[in-house]
Amino acid sequence: QVQLVESGGGLVQPGGSLRLSCAASGRIFSIHDMGWYRQAPGKQRELVAAITNGGSTNYEDSVKGRFTVSRDNAKNTVYLQMHSLKPEDTAVYYCNVRHCSVYGCDNYWGQGTQVTVSS
Repeated sequence: QVQLVESGGGLVQPGGSLRLSCAASGRIFSIHDMGWYRQAPGKQRELVAAITNGGSTNYEDSVKGRFTVSRDNAKNTVYLQMHSLKPEDTAVYYCNVRHCSVYGCDNYWGQGTQVTVSS
């Protein structure tokens, strides 16, 4: 079983920055893709950014140039650095990790961290 613990959310003014972290722990064999999703009130959960274990990244169009996803494989941690935040970035942010073992692969979710962009 893999547990994910997120941190770094909060309230920030428009134009500000935040850094989210998500650390995986437990019986870890091999972590493949890691990513961040977000869900705003009344909207579906959407992919924000993802990174493969080889370092390739993918971003949702509205965050390109403002957000950067990265990972530290030694710490089993994924980060989301967010700059130039806008009110429309307000949402609960969830990390997602694809973990594989000899028994197969599963996706795990963090508990979610609130990001609020408001003056």
